[in-house]
Amino acid sequence: MEQDRAMTTQSLETKAQALNEELGALDLAGRLALVAGLDGRAVFTTSLGIEDQVITAAIGTNRLNIDVVTLETGRLFNETAALIGETEETYGIAIRRFHPEKADIDAYVAQYGMNGFYDSVEARHACCGVRKLRPLARALEGANYWITGLRRGQSGNRATTPFAEADLERGLIKVNPLADWDIDAIHAHVAAEAIPVNPLHSRGYPSIGCEPCTRAIKPGEPERAGRWWWENDEKRECGLHVAEAASSSIPNASSAA
Repeated sequence: MEQDRAMTTQSLETKAQALNEELGALDLAGRLALVAGLDGRAVFTTSLGIEDQVITAAIGTNRLNIDVVTLETGRLFNETAALIGETEETYGIAIRRFHPEKADIDAYVAQYGMNGFYDSVEARHACCGVRKLRPLARALEGANYWITGLRRGQSGNRATTPFAEADLERGLIKVNPLADWDIDAIHAHVAAEAIPVNPLHSRGYPSIGCEPCTRAIKPGEPERAGRWWWENDEKRECGLHVAEAASSSIPNASSAA
């Protein structure tokens, strides 16, 4: 059993390394077309941020066989929610929504309170767990390739982002087709292709998550400085793109009072 698991891990890592090298030689459309043509299911998770809109536009314009999904956490900005429908209409695609389970939210509120994420890192991780990680697990069921909008320039934590990497925890390959794009290239592409974007970007929000956990950034701040701004850890993440997500603090719905 342990030997089989090791062989599977080695196979996944070998495939990811080979794919990483192939993707590096292609442009965005070529990268996405390559992944869409591989055996297995490819899923793109979009948060409707400017990077993700670039990827969605490429998928829709080229009619690629890639499922587009989003995590409707229940705490999104109205502007983000509205952009989902606008994007579907613009590119003639369906973006599948994944919501948190009511029982999980009730359990979280019973343990921490509705806005308990401001009180501790543990509580914030737990909120991300029920509103993002658990819906993500459902979104990626049966997926072989997970496409994201991660870029090296977004934060120090993402500075070494490859084009493809083995996600051993989920048993799939994560693909980051915009890994080598900088924010200027993103803005230029959006303008050239008339891609619809979240109006919050023009109001000082380069990175947009849930409304209670996102603020506009100040001049000179890193792109993701407005995410969970009350925490001191400069590498703070929600757990979606962390190998070992802090999920131990996620309350169990069955134990809710």
